[in-house]
Amino acid sequence: MNDDLVNKSGLIFMKVGLHAQESIEDIIKRKQGEFEKTGMIFWGYGGNTCHPLTMVQPFAKEVEASGNQVLIVMQKMSSKHAAPPEIAKEYSDDGVNWKPVPSGIEVRGSRYAMILDELQIQEKEYELDLGQLQVGVGPNRGRRGDQYVAGRVDKGCFIHTPQQLLDIPNKRVVAPIGLIARVKAPYAVLLK
Repeated sequence: MNDDLVNKSGLIFMKVGLHAQESIEDIIKRKQGEFEKTGMIFWGYGGNTCHPLTMVQPFAKEVEASGNQVLIVMQKMSSKHAAPPEIAKEYSDDGVNWKPVPSGIEVRGSRYAMILDELQIQEKEYELDLGQLQVGVGPNRGRRGDQYVAGRVDKGCFIHTPQQLLDIPNKRVVAPIGLIARVKAPYAVLLK
């Protein structure tokens, strides 16, 4: 990943790790297989900071309307998400109409899913300075990424704003990004 790509993209930042009793390595392998079979990935997650209908979809539509693309950038982390691996059977991009999860795709232990293109594994992790991100949607719009991603907040929708938001000289909060994918319409969905 290069800085030019980051500068021209809306970014959904997410910390990822053990999920529904499955290691991140196993999840990546399974998701790569799903992409080979179906041409897309449903990347499961939870949490309202990236609610599909109120956060991700409006953010992604605004970014794409400006002529840019939306990328998901993921930081691997230690996780203890050992919830039972309940498998989603249906999805909805509007909360009203539900469709079966496409054959060949499996989403475990998640309320929501991002819709992704091919998952790219970075051989050399990209250093993303969270202080140069700005929340791009919702009630925290405009807040610096390093102030937003703290405590229990582990994901969000951001615009890259290099140097514009730095008010603490020489203070960087860097997230090593090891996984990247393009987010594609309908961007994020509800699951059941």
